Parts: sequence; C-alpha cells; structure tokens
Amino acid sequence: MYTGKTLFAQIMDFLPWKNFHRIVSRYDGDHRIRTLPCAEHFRALAFAQLTYRESLRDIEACLSAQSAKLYHMGIGSPIKRSTLADANERRDWRIYAEFAQRLITQARKLYAEEDLGLNLTNTVYALDSTTINLCLSLFPWAPFRSTKAAVKMHTLLDLRGNIPSFIHISDGKVHDVNVLDLMIPEPAAIYIMDRAYLDFERLFTLHDAGAFFVTRAKANSDLRRVYSAPSDRTQGIICDQTVALSGFYSQKRYPHHLRRIRFKDPETGKTLIFLTNLFGPPPTTICELYKARWQVELFFKWIKQHLRIKKFYGTSENAVKIQIWTAVSVYVLVAIIKKRLNMDASLYTLLQVFSVTLLEKIPLNEDLFNASHILEDDINSNQLNLLNI
Repeated sequence: MYTGKTLFAQIMDFLPWKNFHRIVSRYDGDHRIRTLPCAEHFRALAFAQLTYRESLRDIEACLSAQSAKLYHMGIGSPIKRSTLADANERRDWRIYAEFAQRLITQARKLYAEEDLGLNLTNTVYALDSTTINLCLSLFPWAPFRSTKAAVKMHTLLDLRGNIPSFIHISDGKVHDVNVLDLMIPEPAAIYIMDRAYLDFERLFTLHDAGAFFVTRAKANSDLRRVYSAPSDRTQGIICDQTVALSGFYSQKRYPHHLRRIRFKDPETGKTLIFLTNLFGPPPTTICELYKARWQVELFFKWIKQHLRIKKFYGTSENAVKIQIWTAVSVYVLVAIIKKRLNMDASLYTLLQVFSVTLLEKIPLNEDLFNASHILEDDINSNQLNLLNI
C-alpha cells in the first residue's frame, strides 16, 4: 500500500514554489499577514478549482471535513470563508498573474516540439476573446450593457500544446482590437485572428516587427488586385491574389501589398476571404492555418466547462482576477504534469480523476489512469443495454 503524500500534495510539488515566494516578496503579499499566507491562499483556490467548489462556504465545508489532512496539503490551519474572502479582496492579483505567466513559460518549453500538422516551423498563435457574463448589481465595475456586466478574457493561444501565452482581463466594453496594442510582436511568429482584429494600422505594426498574420477580410474592404497566381479550384481555392489597399488613409496605414485568398469550403459551401502578409506557403496552408484558429474557441469552451471561471468567490475586480488567474494556473499545471509524466490521458480525464482522488494517498503516475480506464470499462460492461430488446 502506498503511504506517501496525498495526490494533491504531489500535484502541488510540480509548482515552482521558489518563484512564487519571490513574486510574493516583490509585492509584499505576506506583509502583516497572520493567517492564510499567499501560498496557502493559492493552495485553497487550486483545491477549489480541482474539486469544482462553487462558493466560499463550499470550500470551507470541504476543507473542514478533511481537517486532519490540511497539514499534508500545505495548509497550516483551518480556513474560514471570511478569511478567504478577505484574501480575495486584498491580495494583489498581480502575484497570481505573474505566477501563472511563469507556469506558462515552463509549459511552452515542454510543448515547443509539438507537431501542428502543418509544414511550418514558425510559432503559431490564435488570438481571440471570450465574454464572461456577470450581474451588474454585484459587479458594477465591469459595465457591458445597460442591464448587464461582463469581463472579457483576451487570450493569445500557442497552438503547440494549446498553452495561453498572453492573457488580458478587461471589462466587457473593451473592443477586441485594442488588445493588439498590449501585445509585444514576436518576429517570425504567425498570428491568426478573426475579422474583429482587422485594423490595418495595427496589422502593419505586426508586419513591421517581422511577424505574420492571417485574418479575414470585411465586406467593405477597399482592395485592388495587383497580381493573380494560379489557383486550384479542385481544392476550393477560387483565387490567390496579391492586392493593395486603395483608400488614401488605409494606404498610409498599410503601405505594403497583402495576399488575398478566396476559399470555398467544400463541406459547408461557404466562401471565405483571407488576408495575410504570408506569401511563401501554398494557399491551402493559409486556409489550414485559419482553420486551426478554432483551437482557441475550444480552449474557451473547455475552461468554462471544467474550471470555475463563471461563478466567482468574490465580487470585487481583484477577487475576479485572482480566480481567473488561478484557474489558468491549474490548467497549465495539469498540462505540465501530463507532459512530464508522459501521460496519454486527456486533460479532461486528468481533471476528472483528480477531482475524486485528490486527498487519497496514491502515487501520481500513469498507472493511476490505466486503472481508471479499466474500472470504466468494467462499469460499462455491467450496464444494461436499454436498446437491446
């Protein structure tokens, strides 16, 4: 029988705690703190994310029921919901944001050699945002509509491993295109965006930095054809053209040529028009690149379904940002564990198994998930087939 650490303690061991304490010291996070220092605060919120706790009362009740194991979880004393609420209100959210960025850097190194399925060596990013709806009376600092509040989570997703490399949290009124001003372009990287980011002045900033972009043209884009390359309609490529902006101001904002590809999707019959400054790859590669943008949509759907970023433990801006950044840290941490232990299980399976075994003293390795698969098969084999009459 395994008599070592709990599964939660083994998961927490994968975190770079020295970096965390340096960040806490930089922001004086533990200054004059008697109970629940930042490290214990993070552990409690990570426990809530991994076990799908819905509220502070829920967190308090679950941890109180396991009071004998708190010390082994790295928590020195029982956690009260009032103490946790005060920590969410007063601790600087930048501590948790910087720590999440440290984990992101670590994860991106582990997934740097992942195959995209495209004949490209460039780093490929997908940029998009998701809106998290809130109650205006409880979250008045995040106005969105006349009767609604919301925050936006702007995310730049590295498609090698689906690791978020840049995240910005804003209120719901901030337009997506403004996030391009906050990003530092990476030379030779490819940025995939939808039409919401079609701003030629900002796109030229990416081009001027040596980066590439793939986006979709708007219906009112004023473009003139300069050259037409041969196109293969059997692959859905209607045209592959070099174009220039025709408007006086738009020419000043983007004085170089662009590549325009008109593609008819054989599955849906829809015609899509792509704009890019990437002239080297064949047009089908550009179409595949834009198709890969869907990964950021799946990322948003995944974290909303499997992490706690739709119901919040506090109503202040600080509490919301701490919870979102902790959720990102947990997502990236699970991805790091999956890669380091060479696990075949999906992130969904990892989180599901963690949620019910977190306080068990079992070794964290691939055998844990093989056993769960066997158990699942056994359960399925004992189920009655309701359609077998």
